[in-house]
Amino acid sequence: MNAADLRIGFIGAGQMATALARGFVQTKVVSPDRIVACDVIAESAQKFATQTGGRVVAGATAVLVDSNLVFLAVKPQQMAAVLAELKPALTSNHLLVSIAAGISLAKMSAGLNQFSRIIRVMPNTPALVGAGASAFARGATATAEDGQLVQGLLSTVGLALEVPEKLLDAVTGLSGSGPAYVYQFIEGLSDGGVRMGLPRDVATRLAAQTVLGAAQMVLTTGQHPGQLKDAVTSPGGTTIAGLHALELGGMRGILMNAVQSATERSKELGEA
Repeated sequence: MNAADLRIGFIGAGQMATALARGFVQTKVVSPDRIVACDVIAESAQKFATQTGGRVVAGATAVLVDSNLVFLAVKPQQMAAVLAELKPALTSNHLLVSIAAGISLAKMSAGLNQFSRIIRVMPNTPALVGAGASAFARGATATAEDGQLVQGLLSTVGLALEVPEKLLDAVTGLSGSGPAYVYQFIEGLSDGGVRMGLPRDVATRLAAQTVLGAAQMVLTTGQHPGQLKDAVTSPGGTTIAGLHALELGGMRGILMNAVQSATERSKELGEA
């Protein structure tokens, strides 16, 4: 599939589909007239069209007609019905990219035909601002070129890594659900600032920029987070006092438990 011929469809036009589509348009990967979507919820479809400039059509089959790379952005519980609708209309020109949590490549292939090209992706919503974190796994009939295309597409809206499929549930628990954990962390930092007398808007902006800057330090320097932490922790200083409070609260254990719980829920959704 040539990038110049790329026509992207979305079956399901919710928040994640909209984030990806907006990201692709903003980074000029594809123009809005080459994006099409459908959704059973009229409000979601209208919001998608308004925020992306893409067209909305009636039904999954209509999406196939106007696209060659199709994102399956439906809830896991809806996937079987969607695959049954798509099966008669799929051609060898279509590459399917599923972002449904927990639904395995094998289960999707069983609902289609053995020659369908499928890639399973776990993205996250910061793709909307070009800072997404995605991981993907190729199905048996998806080619290396298919993988390169999807990786290149996702890389325009953030980080994109290929992993074995067995790791995608863990990716879901970490980066897929992770933005919500970070938002809560930022809110907690902001609350702390307000408690110590900072105006709310100042506290929130400082908290968000601190998280952004620290993350950029990890990615740019390549140093282990522990090394970067030690570099700003003076003996008997303010930072070690704050870190001691975090350790007493069990922050690291809580975060590990959050990733574990979300990973296990992803597996449950796939088995439903």
